[in-house]
Amino acid sequence: MKLDGWLLEILACPNCGGELRAEDADSELVCTGSCGYAYPVRDDIPVLLVDEARTPAP
Repeated sequence: MKLDGWLLEILACPNCGGELRAEDADSELVCTGSCGYAYPVRDDIPVLLVDEARTPAP
């Protein structure tokens, strides 16, 4: 997964507004805020749709 650092600085979770961190092994952006949603990255493009997000395990 290739994402520029400046892009990660400006992206925010669309669900709670928290910061996102890259998980290269899973090709996901994971919210570090209150919701913990994981958004897929397909062809180096973040898919920041809540409907596409994986919810954290309880």
